Amino acid sequence: MNPTRVCCIILGGGRGSRLAPLTQVRCKPAVPLGGKYRLVDIPISNCLHAGYNKIYLLTQFNTESLHRHIQESYRFDYFSGGFVEVLSAEQTNVNDDWYRGTADAVRQNLIHIQWADDEIVLILSGDQLYRMDLHAFVRHHLQSQADITIAAKAIPAMQAHQFGLMEITEDHQIKRFVEKPQDKAVLKTLFLPPSLRNQLKDSSDQPYCMASMGIYAFKASVLKECLNSEDHDFGKDIVPHALGKYRLSGYLFDDYWADIGTIGAFFEANLMLTDPLPMFDFYNEWAPIYSKPRNLAASKLNSCSVDHSIVAEGCIITNAQLNRSVIGIRSIIRSNSQLENVYMMGADHYEPIENPTDTPLIGIGENCYIRNAILDRNVRIGNNVRLSPEGKPNGFHQGSIHIQDGILCIEKNGIIPDNTIL
Repeated sequence: MNPTRVCCIILGGGRGSRLAPLTQVRCKPAVPLGGKYRLVDIPISNCLHAGYNKIYLLTQFNTESLHRHIQESYRFDYFSGGFVEVLSAEQTNVNDDWYRGTADAVRQNLIHIQWADDEIVLILSGDQLYRMDLHAFVRHHLQSQADITIAAKAIPAMQAHQFGLMEITEDHQIKRFVEKPQDKAVLKTLFLPPSLRNQLKDSSDQPYCMASMGIYAFKASVLKECLNSEDHDFGKDIVPHALGKYRLSGYLFDDYWADIGTIGAFFEANLMLTDPLPMFDFYNEWAPIYSKPRNLAASKLNSCSVDHSIVAEGCIITNAQLNRSVIGIRSIIRSNSQLENVYMMGADHYEPIENPTDTPLIGIGENCYIRNAILDRNVRIGNNVRLSPEGKPNGFHQGSIHIQDGILCIEKNGIIPDNTIL
């Protein structure tokens, strides 16, 4: 299909409360990932690799950082017709509501989004980590003559209650959709049949269910019909109501995929990148992940011990120990500090070495030990600081320090004074 006949819509999500405090000053798609990227770079890159460059990004909360990132990162040739356009929730003379769900977000922006009835509309999520050939996804949609196609991921049955699940036939037709079933008897009826189970890379005997990835392909005319209702959400409303009325197909995706909408999932997805052979990597030269070009100098490491770690551009690290850590752009780590299982997002700028105040400089001071932590942008950690979430309950909050999912988080621009022990 001609790529110009495909329109892509990326959903920016709601308040992102499960990712707090990382979403206190930014929306989920703008959260830094892998030391130098943003979450939104994942779906945009997947679109661009398929040749789909007509992209709308729907957001509602804390959008300034995302607007700036998109403006500075994605500038297309004037003659290509491509764009990445951010559409934020707005009040009008006829509507003063916030987005009430994923489908309602698209509905409220129909006045801005232009497509022809014979086009394909892709609905993508802005808080997932995966690399998908969206051209193959659209090809499956066309070949199956579907009105709606849903990307599906096989999930072990013990985890399946967290997802919207589908019953899929051998010819990939969707016959049933159940949103987060808690009844074990119902769950058992949704186990993959042997014919589909044998197609998975996992050869174990454990049962699997087919979960919706929140990635959809619609005939544009069908999407308009579905949105001509009061339904608010694609997964909870649109898809269940479409069964029996439209032809629904499931596209089986068997590569790495992570919904990183929680602190725990986000933390593990980032540290996974430090593995020798990670399930997802940023080193694929045939399908790179695009982001903002910063023209930073190469990182400088002086007398350091580094094991299973990633260090982004522009860092200066002196006599430090890094173990299974991701160090973001412009990070400064000073002498005799040790980081273990840490995602340090880095800094938005450098500052002079001379410090006329008692406030710690941006970065990590001397003689610090930090473990199992996420350090947001521009944190200032003084000397002789020891930080770990061990022994602290979820929901713990002290100053700029938060503990969630067993991970210690320091919010953006947080200040940790000298000699702090937690």
